[in-house]
Amino acid sequence: MCRHRISFFMQTFCLAALLALAAGAGEAQIRKPEKASFVLTADRTAYDAGSPAQVAALVTIDPGWHVNSHKPTFDYLIPTELDLVLPESWPAKTVQYQYPQAEMQTFAFADQPLAVYDGSVVIVGRLEVPAGTAQGPVPIRAKLRYQACNDSQCLPPVTTEAELQLKIAPGGKPQNEDLFGKAAAPGGGEEGPKAGAGGAGTASTAAMLLLAVLGGLILNAMPCVLPILSLKVFGLVKSAGHGRREVVSGALATAAGIFVSFWALAIAAIAARAAGAAVGWGVQFQRPGFVAFLAVVVVLFCLNLWGLFEIPLPQRLARLGGSGPREGLAGHFTSGLFATLMATPCSAPFLGTAVGFALSQKAALILAIFTAVGLGMALPYLLIASAPGIARVFPKPGAWMDTVRGAMGFLLAASAVWLFYVLASQVSPEQLAAIQLGLLALGLFTWLQHKVVNGRGLRGLAAAGVVAAAVITLVAATRQGEATGVNLAEKPTGLIQWTAFDRAQAESLSSGGQIVFVDVTADWCFTCKVNERLVLETPEVAQAFEEHKVLPMKADWTNRNDEIGKFLAEHGRYGIPFYLLYRPGQDPHVFSELLTKETLVAAVQKAGNEGCEPAQTC
Repeated sequence: MCRHRISFFMQTFCLAALLALAAGAGEAQIRKPEKASFVLTADRTAYDAGSPAQVAALVTIDPGWHVNSHKPTFDYLIPTELDLVLPESWPAKTVQYQYPQAEMQTFAFADQPLAVYDGSVVIVGRLEVPAGTAQGPVPIRAKLRYQACNDSQCLPPVTTEAELQLKIAPGGKPQNEDLFGKAAAPGGGEEGPKAGAGGAGTASTAAMLLLAVLGGLILNAMPCVLPILSLKVFGLVKSAGHGRREVVSGALATAAGIFVSFWALAIAAIAARAAGAAVGWGVQFQRPGFVAFLAVVVVLFCLNLWGLFEIPLPQRLARLGGSGPREGLAGHFTSGLFATLMATPCSAPFLGTAVGFALSQKAALILAIFTAVGLGMALPYLLIASAPGIARVFPKPGAWMDTVRGAMGFLLAASAVWLFYVLASQVSPEQLAAIQLGLLALGLFTWLQHKVVNGRGLRGLAAAGVVAAAVITLVAATRQGEATGVNLAEKPTGLIQWTAFDRAQAESLSSGGQIVFVDVTADWCFTCKVNERLVLETPEVAQAFEEHKVLPMKADWTNRNDEIGKFLAEHGRYGIPFYLLYRPGQDPHVFSELLTKETLVAAVQKAGNEGCEPAQTC
């Protein structure tokens, strides 16, 4: 039985994993290419103190590129914004996006026209020169934030700056009258229409928050999380024998671990996006070092469940955990962290939509959406905390709990096997063998530490062996080596013959009349594998593909691939699974993460029938 077990040790491990995610967010930073530039100019050569002034930003956008308007068509799009930085004593300024008007343009990646700027744009700022301002030059800085896109991709948002010396002196004369005259022309201040105007922004944000809560709740039913949820419920039932307070505190501690881990993920996503690195749900599983780290954590949890891992906590934490065979608050909190780590490769229904929306927004909204996902995932524990009497529904604690605990250990061991499956596509066979040997040594030293009853030195030596085995495992995973895993498109799957995803080829074939189905998947994506088994590799789908001559393409995102990441981002998605159907003469059709045979077959049949000539039979 676990007394003051691995709570403190495992809490450190899981927290380190989340910190590794945050630190890793800054890796692979890419230089942000700038597709727009601007200069500042004033409407007079000089200004008297106490008089109004106008400053214009002349923005030039590279040919073939565009930026969203100041009020983009959809809330998830990044607006073009100009910020004037004035001296501290100067009053607030007014910025008007007046000339030209945003144009409604249609793009291949959007179902509806979008309000955008291209070519040249003039943004005017109006300000007041305070009375008593000393004569001489006054520096005025401007910051322009925008996201440049073309017909096939969107670049990370960038901020560029320019500066103007505003001259304060008598006798100033008007200048650039044509420029400022255009800005002041009637109708010049109007923007392109915004979808759902009149409070739709707030409504859509509220809808996304609701989707995030639902997605987080459904995560508990995913194969990667369900064993942990079941284990925690049984643990809380066992705590019921120590009173209502024990159940409530344990449930709240688990929920706190979930919230803290989601906040860490949100901070990592914000930092990665600010650095221009690729962001997405589950992308940390593209790093073999993280997968190996999680394998170490899973093995340690398994050994704990089998009663082989007992590390006395410091006295203060021991008092916090309480005496007797109880898990303690630290253990419950750690379980919340671990549950989130195991949830990240799963993309539940509604989750991809909510996370995709969040990662295109500002930091505050990213944090709000991730908090909502954490709330959804923590709801079962919050429910138990609010109504601890639910524990009475389960059988009374007894020997059967030990049997269940051991069985859950085997379920987690199955997760370790899955992690080896993921690593097989990321590292060389020699590295994989080294990782497995390291984990075997980890289990051996853990067993030796459990068997040594007397002898502090021997137990210390065994504990050092545990740490050394864990370090060797991680080093083996992170050292440079060539993976020999086969691309998922080249693996035999059965009824459908997949080809590797080539975006240019897919778009070319579609424009020529061919239907192309794209499946973005990865070995670490549980939801992807379920959809492949229950939906894609079925006779009904295979027959529909054959009848309508659909070319199936598979994009393998098991390892990092920036092109696939950009492809997802352009369609507003930052996680997988992702399914898209290129349809001749129409915009591509994007499917839900919760793919069904009926929706897929219907979409293929509709695309095939609409692509036929009137005299043809399809």
